Formats: sequence, structure tokens, C-alpha cells
Amino acid sequence: MTGDRPHRVPLHRSLVGRLLATSVLIALAAVVATAWLATQTTSRAIRQEQGRSLAEDTSVYDMLIGYAAVHRDWSGVQGLVEDRAADIGRRITVTTEDRELIADSGSWVSPGARRASAMVDPLRLDQGLTAGTDRIDARVRGPYRLSAKEHAELRRSAEDQLACLEGVRLKGILADGPDGRPTVQVTVADPHGLAGLCAAKTRAVTTTEKVALEDLAGRTARCLGLTGRDEISVGRDFTVESVRRGRSDSTVDVSDTRTRSCVREARVQQLRPYVAPPALLFISDADNAVNEPVFSLSRANILRIVWVTAAVLLATIVLTVLTGRRLVQPLRALTGAAAQPLSRSVPMPVTRNDEIGYLARTLNDLGERRERAEAQRRLMVSDIAHELRNPLTNIRAWLEVAQDGVVPAEPALLDLLQDEAIVLQHIIDDLSDLAAADAGNLRLHPEPVTVRDVVNQVADSHGSVAAQGRVTLTSRVPGNPVINADPVRLRQIVGNLVSNAIRYTPPEGTVSVTAEVTGTELTIAVRDTGIGIAPGDLPKIFDRFWRADTSRARATGGSGLGLPIARQLAEAHGGTLTARSSPGEGTTMSLRLPLTP
Repeated sequence: MTGDRPHRVPLHRSLVGRLLATSVLIALAAVVATAWLATQTTSRAIRQEQGRSLAEDTSVYDMLIGYAAVHRDWSGVQGLVEDRAADIGRRITVTTEDRELIADSGSWVSPGARRASAMVDPLRLDQGLTAGTDRIDARVRGPYRLSAKEHAELRRSAEDQLACLEGVRLKGILADGPDGRPTVQVTVADPHGLAGLCAAKTRAVTTTEKVALEDLAGRTARCLGLTGRDEISVGRDFTVESVRRGRSDSTVDVSDTRTRSCVREARVQQLRPYVAPPALLFISDADNAVNEPVFSLSRANILRIVWVTAAVLLATIVLTVLTGRRLVQPLRALTGAAAQPLSRSVPMPVTRNDEIGYLARTLNDLGERRERAEAQRRLMVSDIAHELRNPLTNIRAWLEVAQDGVVPAEPALLDLLQDEAIVLQHIIDDLSDLAAADAGNLRLHPEPVTVRDVVNQVADSHGSVAAQGRVTLTSRVPGNPVINADPVRLRQIVGNLVSNAIRYTPPEGTVSVTAEVTGTELTIAVRDTGIGIAPGDLPKIFDRFWRADTSRARATGGSGLGLPIARQLAEAHGGTLTARSSPGEGTTMSLRLPLTP
């Protein structure tokens, strides 16, 4: 700020400039990309291709089989079809069995009565394309899919198998098989068959596979017409290991054609919900089928695209400038108000119900807290100066009269000076405790403390003061509770409360200290029959240097730091200190501490 004139940020560094540049770049990139895509889409010729080699057809078929084996539908296959078509330079179309479009690498044209290149069904493989003997693709896992924990356990077993192979001087590699199970492949000759000794753990059937195999066994049993008392067992290689009818020892041939057929059909029924539905695959050459018209952009179309692009850019720039100015204007007002010195600070205007309005309210609240903190600081400095002035003035006065020979330097004078020094030291110690608590440096040394001992020590130490004021001081601690706390600080808390209670209790009054355990909490209550506290003054008793009677001298009113220090110490122990009082009926101070902080 220079005088009352706000500092202006250069345009290339301002929020408006950056917002404008970013918006223009994004809009320009979006418009150019959209125009390019539209041009490419409009000018692209729709051509069919002739079939290429069987290897390419097989690769496309295997890709789609692999997708169908691990997905329940074809919703995400479009990207794979486009990428694969771009790699081989062919046209790939996938439809349902009713010849409804699923995915197409080019613009959609109905295949009509054309013959499909293959039927894509991972549960009914085309063995002419796969050159295999299994009709179900090994990548179909369905209910046999291993959990992460099972996979990790099998992998550890496979690693143990590798270590075992190394122990018998064989080498192998670890990899996941098509079914997702970690397997170990021996890469060297094994003339003695030692590898079989190390493979026992990796062949174990997991819990997931066991549940799925039991379900498969039930489906196979129904296909074979077995009753509920018949038993059937299917192994992890999906072969029937045994079939036992009823409770007799008669068995069924597990290798006959009907049994194998039932197992295969049961697998198809079990896995069908986990794979994509059967689809037709068309792989063709664009020049060999339907001739599609080629659309090219005319000059009018090109000009139209240019004008639309320019209009979008202009609209983006105007909107960005208006939005930026609307956004920056209240921010500048907030910055100017926040930069005012404390003596000239005024509340910031709150005219918006959004983030900027919230920021203005927050800054106003921060300003109010800053003013309160400054006022408290000035008041505390004044109170500290006042509290230190009295004992220092007394010490200086007595030293001056002693120097002048008016009063001889007798033991009585030295005792008086020592009392004033003790008062001064007490004030400094209280301020040091408060400063340590405010800074979070208040050190505690907790240990098991017998509450009865603490209460009795405080009562004994204040007994003479109570007797001088003709105040009856009593203590009561049922049982023998023990708390984990700093014994010195705990005595300091209770001592401050008892001292304060005695100070404000008239002659013939009573001060009682009680301690009892309720659940997991210890409550120490100090009750007096003193003058009490007015309801309006009760919230202020824990303020520093506050006294109910402002005319009261230190000798009778204390420093005004005892209760604030007691509350800080209570909170440092994880507890609370509260007060309850009525004028003329006395006051009760309640200290609540957890038994185990």
C-alpha cells in the first residue's frame, strides 16, 4: 500500500490474467480438438476390408474371448475393438446373436445376412481357432477367483517350492497361470522326477475353490440323476474323482462320456453368470463389402467451423473477464480492509453468501480476537506492574528509612523485608507457572498417589491459618483411592482451593475437603460457608488477576492467580475444575480427574 492507493498487480501475475490465459488455452485446445475430430469423422470413408490371415483372425478372437472371460457384459469392449482394428488395419464388428450392435471399429453398418467369422463364447470355444481340446477358456474364473489372501498364500507356497527346487539343484520360474494361480515352471531337465517332491503345497485346494467345486459337484449330480444320499467328488482339474451311490460300495465309472458331458454342462451353467453373453464376430475388408459414401468438407463448412471456433473463443474471453473482475473486486476490498492498522481497523463488508463472504466473516472474527487479545495483553501488563509495585515499594521504603537511620536494621526489619521478598517470589512463581501452561511447557511427573495422604497434607499445612481465622477445617476421604498424578502439582491445586476458601470464609465458618471415586473419575470437592460469589461474577473467577472486591488488598485478596493456575494444572492432568456458588451460602470448588490420564 502506498498511502491510500491500493497496489495494482501486473496483469500477467493477477488472478484475472492467469484465469484468462488458462481459460483461453483450455478453450482453444478444446475447440481445435473438437474441430479436428469432427473433420476427421466427417471426411473418413466407411470401407470394409477383406479377410486377412488366420493369425490375425485368431488374435482378434482370442482378445475378445479373453475380455468375455473376465467381464459380465460387453459394455467396455469398444476401446479394445478400436485399438485392435487400428493395429491390424481391419474392420472389426461385434454383435449379439440377434445381430444387434455391440461394438464396431468403424461407422455402424448392419452385417445383414453375412456369415460371421466366429462365435465369441468363452464357454463354447471354437477349437478350429484355438487349436486346443478344451471347450471352456481357462481364463474364466467366476466363483473360482482367488481372494487376495489366498493368492498371497499360494504365492508364498510357490516361492517355497522354488527354494525347494534350488535345494535339489533344479531351476524354475514363478508366474501366474491362466487360471490366476501362482505356478512354478521347471526350466531344466528333471530326469529323476525330483520336482514332484516340491510341488505339494501349490496343488492345495483353497477355500474359495472348495466352495465352487462343491457347487459344481451338486450340479453334476443333478445332471447324472443322483439322489440326495449319493456322493460325488470333483477335483480341481474339473474331473469327477468318485461317485458313490447311497450307502453301498457300488461306484459309477467316472471316465464315461455321460459323466464328462455332465461335468462340462455343469461348468457352463456355473460360469455363465460370470462371462459376457455369446456374440458374433465379423472381420472384413472395407473394400469388399458395402460401399459407403465419403464425406468431405466444403469451403462453406470450413468457414462455418472457423466462425464457430472464433465465437466460442470470444465468448470464453468475455465470460472469463467478467467472472475474474467479479471475483477480484471483493478480494481487493477485503485486502484493503485487512491491511488497515489496528487503530483504524473497521469491520469488513460482508455482501456475499459464498467463499468470499465466509472469508470476510472469518477476517472480521480474527480482527475481533486480535483486539481482545491486545486489550487482555495491556490489562495483564498493567496488573503485573500493579502486583509487583506494592512489594517492591515496601522493600524500597523500608530500605530507605533504614539507610537514613530512622529505623535500625534489626531482625524485625529483616523479617519484614523477607516477607515482602517472599510475596514477590510467589507472584513471580505464579506467573512462571501460567507462562509455562500457556506455552505448553508445563511439566508433570505422574506417579501413583494416595489421595488420602494429599488431602491430609493440605489440611495439616493450612490448619494454623484456619485456626487464626477461627475457621474449622475438616477433611474426609472414604476408602483409600489411588490416582496417577503429579503429587506436587496435585497438592498445589488442592492447596490453592483450600487457601482461597479459608480467605473468604468469615470467623466461625467451616471449610471441608472431600474426595471420592465415581466410576473412572476422582472428584475432590472444597466447600466453604463463606460469603459466596455473585452470579455475574462466577464466570470471571478463573480470569487472571480478577478479584470480587477490587478494593481488597493483597493481604486479604490474594494475587488473583491461584484459581487460574489451579484450572491450568487440572487441565494438564486431563481433568476439569468448576465452581458452584450462591451469595451468602458459600462456594463449592469441584476438581474432577481421571484415575488414569
